[in-house]
Amino acid sequence: MSAEKQQAPREEVLIRAEDIHLSLAGREILTGVSLEVSRGEILTVIGPNGGGKTTLLRIMLGLLKPDSGRVSQTRGIKIGYMPQKMHFDPILPLSVRRFLTLSAPRPGEALVRALAEVGAPNLLDAPVQTLSGGELQRILLARALLREPDLLALDEPAQGVDVHGQEELFDLISRLSHELGCAVLMVSHDLHLVMAATDRVICLNRHVCCTGHPGAVQADPAFLKLFTPRTLTNLALYTHQHNGHRDPATGKECNHG
Repeated sequence: MSAEKQQAPREEVLIRAEDIHLSLAGREILTGVSLEVSRGEILTVIGPNGGGKTTLLRIMLGLLKPDSGRVSQTRGIKIGYMPQKMHFDPILPLSVRRFLTLSAPRPGEALVRALAEVGAPNLLDAPVQTLSGGELQRILLARALLREPDLLALDEPAQGVDVHGQEELFDLISRLSHELGCAVLMVSHDLHLVMAATDRVICLNRHVCCTGHPGAVQADPAFLKLFTPRTLTNLALYTHQHNGHRDPATGKECNHG
């Protein structure tokens, strides 16, 4: 059998950015950035504040135009987008049900199913202004899932969520990706949680500093230069505590005595 035939088939690339450049107000934001996301994988973009993570995500979604470079998507791809922040007028009455149907009408069964998938089955008629940080992020995730996406684009999905809630949320995202068969393109600065819940990491600081499997990236000198010693120490502690002790099927920790 030829070497070509022995090679595993390549996963379908859903979205690709090639040689992206962008400057704003004379400041270089992105320089020569390229990446691609394949069907079924979880890809996380990490990096320091101001490194261009959210800007890159917005370019890939067509919300911002680069100075040069191109973004291509698989024909007919459906993308569910979860923005970093969402502000609600505190005096405007808005239920979760109404919020989930603002962009398009949805049958009640679809709303109930989406909320159940994100672990928030009892919030359908709750006012959005009364939701906790974790509940709001789950509602935003449910809204993205209503598009039945091939790709979930998540911008800091754990924003405003406490540490315990962050771990639950990242476990949920990983589980949904596997159960629904959708790819995930995620921007995050929560290194210890991201490293446990992603297939591939891109470290971005206006350009791609390094990329690869989380274990390889953690040892890359370019990665080590970007983060404070305290951040890296916390990451090492978390990785040590959880390495080999999480059931990949359920996301729950296993006790081995």
